[in-house]
Amino acid sequence: MTKIIALISFCIIAFSCKQEGKKSIAEETTTYYLIRHAEKDRSDSTNVDPALTEKGLDRARLWAHYFDSIPLNEIYTTQYKRTHQTAMYVATKQQLPAEEYVPQNLITEDFKQITKGHKVLIVGHSNTTPMLVNQLIGNETYPEMDDRDNSSLYVVTVKGKNTKAVIRKVEFQ
Repeated sequence: MTKIIALISFCIIAFSCKQEGKKSIAEETTTYYLIRHAEKDRSDSTNVDPALTEKGLDRARLWAHYFDSIPLNEIYTTQYKRTHQTAMYVATKQQLPAEEYVPQNLITEDFKQITKGHKVLIVGHSNTTPMLVNQLIGNETYPEMDDRDNSSLYVVTVKGKNTKAVIRKVEFQ
């Protein structure tokens, strides 16, 4: 009789652990933070790869301060100087490399699987940032950003089958 009770107890515990593991995987939260690069140098309209202005570098440092309390797992930037410069202080503080991406090829099922449960910063442009948010949420909700909007932070949260996005205005004094 004792052996039967022990066997039943073992089965109950094993089943509970298995169910608990399933629940935690299904409820794992992934958070994507998407920003447009900071203020770029507009003095030469023919320059397709301008650097940030001093104000842009200040904003990049402030983004690093903003993300101090958010432990990131990955940082992605496009190939351009301005996105690299925007991410560089965050990457340095968090001791992470900034990985380059091609906007049209970033959001794939593999990418979602690789970043599952992570906190990810993606630095893009006025036309690519909302596009990536739309791809993450699965519908065309967000139009292109104003070309001078350097303070919008899109936060996309994925938990199980639920995905939501919010836009925060992050103004620095």
